[in-house]
Amino acid sequence: MPVRYRNIVYDSARWDGFEHRDGDIVISTPPKCGTTWTQMLVAMLVLDATEFDRPLAVITPWLDMTTRSLASVVADLDAQEHRRFIKTHTPLDGLPMDDRVTYVCVARDPRDVALSMEHHLSNMDFEVLLAMRAEAVGLDDLGELGPPPAPLPDDPIERFAHWMAATDFRGLAHTLHHVETFWERRDQANVALFHYADYQADLPGQLARLASALGIERSEERLAELAAAASFANMKARAGDLAPNADIGLWRSAESFFHRGVSGQWRDVLDDEGLERYWARVHELVGPDLAAWTHQGWLAGG
Repeated sequence: MPVRYRNIVYDSARWDGFEHRDGDIVISTPPKCGTTWTQMLVAMLVLDATEFDRPLAVITPWLDMTTRSLASVVADLDAQEHRRFIKTHTPLDGLPMDDRVTYVCVARDPRDVALSMEHHLSNMDFEVLLAMRAEAVGLDDLGELGPPPAPLPDDPIERFAHWMAATDFRGLAHTLHHVETFWERRDQANVALFHYADYQADLPGQLARLASALGIERSEERLAELAAAASFANMKARAGDLAPNADIGLWRSAESFFHRGVSGQWRDVLDDEGLERYWARVHELVGPDLAAWTHQGWLAGG
């Protein structure tokens, strides 16, 4: 039985009974690890286009997000005639496995995830989130989800320490666990593992890798065109169409959803002592091979 992952934002039980088609693609990433970037890359490969007739989040919906009724999401997917690609933040051990489906995961240096998550939460309009959730699935179950998270400390060093210790879906443990569920199955033919740093280092090359994993043929010239369209600057400029849930006003600024897109911001927060504590926590949670890869990706790690 798949593990159930449930919080105020999503419920993996919504996958129960979902009928996959041959060729479906499931994009399953920890939050703030390049989800929207990957959705854009897959959309361009599948549709062979850089412009779309609908917002990206409508083409590739987050099936288990509780701000829309499950029936409406499934109806949209059932109506699609092209190859379907579906977003989730559920780890692989919480998803129904189907040999006809390709499962794509993207990892990112968790230290950058921590800072990106801070900005993400500050940009979110929680009143809109709760209103959409109330309309879609109600709020009667909130008590079952436990108490709301405590306010984060004002000090950035203390906030980072809080994130390292957290066990919910926004913390270090969950981020590493999500990637680990893919790492353990990385040799399966229908499991594909990518890294944010590799996107940054060689997007055309990683797009070619993704096309190969999905069984899609595109020329080198076309891959270069698609990669250029998916640059951070181009995606930020199209935030209204590409930022998830921008159509429902979930973000205080859709453009700010694409914040900076850089790596290494954690160096402004962690000194040598902080790094020692961080690595000690990482090695409590995962083995050395996964710990190394999660922080550097395929290209830097050889």
